[in-house]
Amino acid sequence: MPQPNSLVRLGRHGRNSTGGCRSLGALARIPSPLVRSNHLSSLQVKFILFYLEAVFCIIKMSEASTTPDALTLLLASAITLAIFVPLTGVLVRFRANYNPKGLQLDSEGGAAPHTGPVVHSYIGMMSRVYRLEGWAGLYKGLVPTALSTFAVSLVILFAMDTQGPRHGKYRAPETGILGTLFYSLLMLVISLPTSIITYRSITTPHKLSYFNAVGALRVLLTPTERRRPWIIYLTPGLMAAESLHVCIIVLFLGPMRRMLLPGLSERGVILGNISLVRLVIYLIIFCGTVLALTPLEVIATRLAIQRNHASAEYNSVSQEVDGDAEDTVEYSGTDEDVIGLRHEGDPYLGLVDCAKRIIDEEGWMTLYRAWWITMLGGLGSSFV
Repeated sequence: MPQPNSLVRLGRHGRNSTGGCRSLGALARIPSPLVRSNHLSSLQVKFILFYLEAVFCIIKMSEASTTPDALTLLLASAITLAIFVPLTGVLVRFRANYNPKGLQLDSEGGAAPHTGPVVHSYIGMMSRVYRLEGWAGLYKGLVPTALSTFAVSLVILFAMDTQGPRHGKYRAPETGILGTLFYSLLMLVISLPTSIITYRSITTPHKLSYFNAVGALRVLLTPTERRRPWIIYLTPGLMAAESLHVCIIVLFLGPMRRMLLPGLSERGVILGNISLVRLVIYLIIFCGTVLALTPLEVIATRLAIQRNHASAEYNSVSQEVDGDAEDTVEYSGTDEDVIGLRHEGDPYLGLVDCAKRIIDEEGWMTLYRAWWITMLGGLGSSFV
């Protein structure tokens, strides 16, 4: 819910009850830009990293017992999702909340008094979600997050393991900048549908069933998107925002870190051995990238929840809400919306249009909602 990444600390491998080893060092094969390729995907990879660390800790605590591996994975998944899903959901809602400064004019020049809930902080949004929807609201998006996290974790643990595990920190394979960029963009294309569904499941005012996937998809996706799934890739400005996010990290921030602080890529590095001047220069550059990355993450959030409706040419920019009307679905239990959502009949037309409208309608500070999460995430990835 946005965060340059270069290094992530991994745990050591554990030994299962049958005596075999399964290394968490397989994560070393995952290029680090994947962690920051887009905001939601980055959070999903963080889920996976924390999840695998939890697996290791639980295995170590139960080495002397006969705890089944399946139970260990289930327990680790529950711990990880219980912690991160509410935090992610609040972040997504905070950035998605549409809160225009005053009255808007509709296409005919009439006043449209549409104003969203006024929430000024991340903690304020968390309090609002809990007050209006309770724990169920905080755990919206649990199912798609759990499924994607568990699926990728299985691939990592069972398909990408190596005989010679690596420990400590991991970094992207030495494939060069262009190779890393290609891989990151490919993973962006693969993960985008899951990211969109997760964003929408978090922000929808409707109550979604945990066990009715078809019904949930009917709420989250328009008939046009269900008939032509590839149209979600044509969501105006979304791929541009995500791709620009990737390029800033892979082509600029990553090389700058390797040039100014090459010692951070080595095992056992001591921060006291790093040049203070170089560190200050890098932190200044890093803060500059945060100023660019945070608006991209906010814009990506807004564009991801913007549904694509039918038009004569199936143009995702042209929105015909009436033609895609769905049957009435139960709401989450309150008469008051947790967040304000922009009317689908007046969509953002692209990356630049989205940025301009946010500034004109809500103020430029809206583009920097929860900027500190982007900063802390980047600092943690670089120095921890």
